[in-house]
Amino acid sequence: MCTYYEVPGREQLVMHFADVPEQEWRDKMSPLYRGPFLRAKGEAERKLVVGQWGMIPPNSKTHIPTGKDGKRLSTVNARREGMAKSWTYGGPWRKGQRCIIPAQLYVEPYWGTGKHIPWQFERADGEPWGLAGLWGEWTDPVTGEVPPSYTMILGGSHVT
Repeated sequence: MCTYYEVPGREQLVMHFADVPEQEWRDKMSPLYRGPFLRAKGEAERKLVVGQWGMIPPNSKTHIPTGKDGKRLSTVNARREGMAKSWTYGGPWRKGQRCIIPAQLYVEPYWGTGKHIPWQFERADGEPWGLAGLWGEWTDPVTGEVPPSYTMILGGSHVT
């Protein structure tokens, strides 16, 4: 499952996706960092939004994703086949809150040899691509702030 990717440069984001928001983010993404993702804004408009990579479940007490039992969850990847019924992803999935995550490259672990070998995936032409995602919003119970968060969608043929 992907736990690292790189965000394209700002010029590439404007050229291939949409205008760049003013918020800051890291170019080398790891779980819980803030990064840009593309979501629909109205009927035909696209908008880059900055949010946390790692979807925050609805009843999480903090921005660090936790389950109903209070234990920390890994929510940077969502398996396509279970999203609709998931406590974390079900609501956004039913509401159609899909997004595109701009990436220059991403890294997947390969365990076929019994050891972790990082496999790096990027386009042969060096251009950025968009990874499938799902986004949501969570209300911070202390501040009332409503930060966005997102997850990558993994398909059945995903390398693990």
